[in-house]
Amino acid sequence: AITFDVKGDMVYSKMKWEAGVHRVQRVPATESQGRVHTSTATVAIMPECDEVDVKIDPKDIEMSTMRSGGAGGQNVNKVETAVDLLHKPSGIRIKCTQERSQLKNKDLAMKMLMSRLYDLENEKRDMEEREKRGSQIGTGGRSEKIRTYNWKDSRCSDHRLGQNFPLADFLNADIGKIIDACIAKDQEEK
Repeated sequence: AITFDVKGDMVYSKMKWEAGVHRVQRVPATESQGRVHTSTATVAIMPECDEVDVKIDPKDIEMSTMRSGGAGGQNVNKVETAVDLLHKPSGIRIKCTQERSQLKNKDLAMKMLMSRLYDLENEKRDMEEREKRGSQIGTGGRSEKIRTYNWKDSRCSDHRLGQNFPLADFLNADIGKIIDACIAKDQEEK
């Protein structure tokens, strides 16, 4: 597996057309009978995601207080220092009794809630990314190919477009023509 970053203007909008199964057909130098060998490589193009930003609307929180009990002297048994937060949209409940003041417990509970919501958002984003990657590469089988690089005939066939391109262009990293054709076909279909 190879992973790398590509940076620049509109990189994802152009590189996303490379996602899928790429098939290579060649006759190796060691092949004495001239048989064509076929192999594949799967390519997934993923945009870099920004940090998850968690915002909590105060209306989404239900807070109740209670006496903490336990160690801490008479104060924790007489004064309601414990905080119980319920985040209604997610159903996450945080009960905090660590501190001796209600304000500190509330702050701590809010931090814990933010952390849990942050983890939930990251998990959700990771799952979406896995699904997106899976839909791009499928099973990786040769029948799912988007493009074939044929060394013997010195051509590159894009199966989505039904067109052939000179293999030399791809070997020289000149993929602009095929990307432009993919963009044009996509806009035509919309």
